[in-house]
Order: sequence, then structure tokens, then C-alpha cells
Amino acid sequence: MDYGEYTYQEKKKKNEAKKKQHRMEVKEVKFRPNTDDHDYNFKKNHALRFLQEGNKVKAVVFFRGREITHSDLGHKLLANLAKDVDDFGEIEGRPRLEGRQMHIIIGPRKTKKKETPPPPVQTQAAS
Repeated sequence: MDYGEYTYQEKKKKNEAKKKQHRMEVKEVKFRPNTDDHDYNFKKNHALRFLQEGNKVKAVVFFRGREITHSDLGHKLLANLAKDVDDFGEIEGRPRLEGRQMHIIIGPRKTKKKETPPPPVQTQAAS
């Protein structure tokens, strides 16, 4: 086999391997500190879908004006989101405040979180 054919075959193998790869993207979900329950659930479902597709999710809480004094609301919101998507994603760090926005990154779980099975129910035989 000559060198030209060899390089052609190698390039072909690399392209085939590249086709089968999944490139992980970072999808962003934006919140405000006083986001209503319905809006929160709607955006949470988007985050769950992104995690199930194998992408990372960056949840951001934007503060405007004097809202920045209540950064604890943003912290609670991100903590609730992290708890709600815990089955499909794992947190890659604590919530961080940068400027007027607080964010957290959640990566997809490799395997679904194992739930402990309920204990077997013992029935007493009727005598």
C-alpha cells in the first residue's frame, strides 16, 4: 500500500469516528429572583430535557437594580433547581455570584441515580 492510500484510509477512519461522537453543549436557562412557580416548572422541564439529551445546563439568575441585595433568593432558587434535577444531573460546583448574575452548572449523570427499593411488605398469615 502506498503512502497516499494509507493517509486516505486514516482520514476516512477519523471521519467515521467523528460522526458517532456526541458533542456536549452548554445550554443556558435564565431565571429572575422572583420567578413564579409555573415559569420555574416550565424552565425546569427544559433543563431536564437538556440533561436527558446529554448536554450540560447553566442555570443563571439575573438581578436587576436593588434585587442584588436579596442574593439569598437566587441561591435558594438554584438550590431548588439542583434538587429537582438531581435524578438526571449532578452539580459541578456551588452557585457563584459574578457581577449581577448568579450561576450554577449542572452536568448530565452517567447513570441514573439508584433509588433504594422499598422494604418488602410482610404479611401475616391468617390463623
